[in-house]
Amino acid sequence: MQAVRMYTTAVCPYCIRAKQVLKAKGVAQIEEIRVDTDPAERVKMMELTGRRTVPQIFIGDTHVGGCDDLIALDSRGGLVPLLQGS
Repeated sequence: MQAVRMYTTAVCPYCIRAKQVLKAKGVAQIEEIRVDTDPAERVKMMELTGRRTVPQIFIGDTHVGGCDDLIALDSRGGLVPLLQGS
């Protein structure tokens, strides 16, 4: 399974939902990078993604986007293959 990295904040309902979706697909570990406690990480996130909202989700080297993007990817049948590295 591909590594999953997610930029988050402590009280973000979209971050919580994205984690639930990923765990339901068998993701055991998510590397969370808290941008609310480390402003430098928010800057890095914005440079990587061009976005300022959380969550910002990476599966392997692929930037998936936010929670809505993750759910849309799953609806199209693309999430599991991406997680599996297919």
